[in-house]
Amino acid sequence: MSKLTVIIPAFNESKTILNILQRVLDVDLADNIQKEIVIVDDFSTDTTQQVVQQFIDANPNQEFQYFKMDKNRGKGAAIHKGIDLASGDYVIVQDADLEYDPDEYNILLKPILNGSSDVVYGSRFIGGKPHRVMFFGHTLGNKFLTLLSNIFTNLNLTDMETCYKLFKRDVIKNLDLKEQRFGFEPEVTAKIAKIKGLKIMEVGISYYGRTYQEGKKIGWKDAFRAIYCIIKYNLFK
Repeated sequence: MSKLTVIIPAFNESKTILNILQRVLDVDLADNIQKEIVIVDDFSTDTTQQVVQQFIDANPNQEFQYFKMDKNRGKGAAIHKGIDLASGDYVIVQDADLEYDPDEYNILLKPILNGSSDVVYGSRFIGGKPHRVMFFGHTLGNKFLTLLSNIFTNLNLTDMETCYKLFKRDVIKNLDLKEQRFGFEPEVTAKIAKIKGLKIMEVGISYYGRTYQEGKKIGWKDAFRAIYCIIKYNLFK
């Protein structure tokens, strides 16, 4: 029986993580695929740990793993740890906020299950799914970073920076990932683009972005880091 590992990196997400955990738990996956939920707490200083532990205790029939980092290391480092812990046939990252909809896992799984893909990107910029109207600057920045990444990788992605990337486990496990913060997205894209014969697809997903007042953490400094990562991981080994 196949299994999907859902990696949830979390840092001070006590206000939203209960909601996202319940939504992940409630998803019925295609082909009777089972779920493993791996929560990596990036040394939260709020009540994230207590909320997560109470949820795990209340759902003994669901397969969970919870790991707390020894200090705050960044989202990328939390994802690396989640990948190390993952035992599923497929792996996806789920942000602990409410920007991405777990009900759409099956949309991303379909190209892998029918044999047409090894990696699936969930694009916020294609398809007819709902999108919260947000900051023009963020959209412009995302499109610029995707374009720059495509120039180097020779891929034709529309949303390189998306959180929703679903991998076959052997693909993501065999990548030597380095980036500790938000550089994970351009790094992983650069590295999968170099794998000969790897099949990559995109599907449209919805997006419920949040403002900085609502807890969004990524900023313009991370955009400059992404540019650095695009150049570094595409031009150098």
